[in-house]
Amino acid sequence: MTAVIRNYFAAGNTARGFMSLLHSSLEGIESIFIVDGSPGSGNANLIRNIGDEMSRIGHELWILHSASDNDSIDGWIAPDLSIGMITGAAFRGMVANETESAIQFLNLDDTCVDLKGLSRFQSEIDHLNLQIKQAHEDAYAGFAQALHIHDDWEALYIKHMNFDAANEMTEEYIKRLYGEQTLNKQSRIIHRFLGAATPKGAIDFVPDLTQGLKRYLIKGRAGTGKSTMLKKIAAAGEERGFDVEIYHCGFDPNSIDMVIAREAGFAIFDSTAPHEYFPDRPSDEIIDTYARCVQPGTDERHEETLNVFKQQYSSKMKESTGHLAAAQSYLDQLKHIFTPFVDNDKVEEMQEELKREVLCIAQTQKH
Repeated sequence: MTAVIRNYFAAGNTARGFMSLLHSSLEGIESIFIVDGSPGSGNANLIRNIGDEMSRIGHELWILHSASDNDSIDGWIAPDLSIGMITGAAFRGMVANETESAIQFLNLDDTCVDLKGLSRFQSEIDHLNLQIKQAHEDAYAGFAQALHIHDDWEALYIKHMNFDAANEMTEEYIKRLYGEQTLNKQSRIIHRFLGAATPKGAIDFVPDLTQGLKRYLIKGRAGTGKSTMLKKIAAAGEERGFDVEIYHCGFDPNSIDMVIAREAGFAIFDSTAPHEYFPDRPSDEIIDTYARCVQPGTDERHEETLNVFKQQYSSKMKESTGHLAAAQSYLDQLKHIFTPFVDNDKVEEMQEELKREVLCIAQTQKH
């Protein structure tokens, strides 16, 4: 029996640089395996294969996707077993004592990669790593410029906002979403990203994450209170003891794009570009912050200015995505250099050994 699989991003390429929320996903996880390795060493595939096996035998799986490499993952978590397996690159920047987990480190370079043979390519490897670093820095600089444009865009609508109407609407939906329910427990708050800027553009997993839930699709404009509304809904859930999943904006991590409270049966999210969705399930419901909270005619009166914002913003985002695509190209070149020096038989042996260890922990958990 294949169990529930939830796909999401725990880290992202944002207007505030590279940001990771991985620590939130790992909170409370008892056993963490960190599998490191050079590009092309096979560590991400090893992690994916073991995750597939855990899912196949019936364990819920959270798959953490890589924002910088569309073909790779950062790891997985099996929440019912309290086990996680993460790449060394994704874990880098965290410290072992940041979690209370038992952490086991493994580097495939130590046993599965011919580092001596690779040494003659060291200058080329160093050069490609520098190009990857520079491409990411260029992307982050471009996203930061796009954020400034977006701030000006928001400011235009903020000037024409009816904040009393926005507050009333928020309180109305808090009552609709939670009713009089209060759960007699400590809530679990988990922070993730709704989507991510990737070498192939903006990617999200909203349909997957909201499966089986009553969905509220928030329509509106920049600066019309969508994120503020979502923050208040998340806080209300926490006060009432609900477990709350808070999904940050992959462009501006200070902004919230989605809140899910599975115990209350709902997902409410910003359904505007680049994660624009339309009702396609019978229970889907639209919330329009522009219609309810913004002075009528604002779009029409400021059409020319708004078009300039849209054009500038779109151009800067496209340019920045191009830098991420360049970084991916350099990464692919790195993988091409490393791959011939990887002993795949040893990688497979390591995979089987790790799988046995994980299954042993799983069996222990059952008893």
